[in-house]
Amino acid sequence: MAKTEIRVGGLGGQGVILCGHIIGKAASIYDNKYATLIQAFGPEARGSACSAQVSVADEVIGYPYVKNPDILVLMSQDAYSQFIGQLKPGGLVLYEEELVNLDERLPVGAKALGIPATRFAEELGRRLVLNIVMAGFFAGVTGLISADAIEKAVLSSVPKGTEDLNMRALHRGLEYGREQATRAQ
Repeated sequence: MAKTEIRVGGLGGQGVILCGHIIGKAASIYDNKYATLIQAFGPEARGSACSAQVSVADEVIGYPYVKNPDILVLMSQDAYSQFIGQLKPGGLVLYEEELVNLDERLPVGAKALGIPATRFAEELGRRLVLNIVMAGFFAGVTGLISADAIEKAVLSSVPKGTEDLNMRALHRGLEYGREQATRAQ
């Protein structure tokens, strides 16, 4: 596997950084791959733009910065506007379909799959788990990390007492991602 570059983008308070962290942790610790994570966020605690740059590979990663991602995981319209122009030709966009509107800026040849992650999170009882739904969606669509690895990464990353809720969120995203990947083939 060549290096896969991923950018997760959204707003502060959506769990963007944790989503990227979980993807990288699943790959590096539980799937025995190499991964890097770089995070960026505005000075405001909530509501400002933030992103996580994740690289995953089968060999040591010499340069951790993501300039032209293979995969964009987008949770806000601002993130779409900011990052869509950087997507590699033929890249993949995974997006929160009720918060992100695709437009003519989506590159020709790009593949885009949406999920109502916020609605799924609300149906599970906590809007805050939309990032875990998105992490599951990512794993389900891409197959880049195993279901077992992402489960272990979530369980080791979420606050004690929230494991059941987060696992339900992860499985909801994972199942939906697998369904979407099958339909897109």
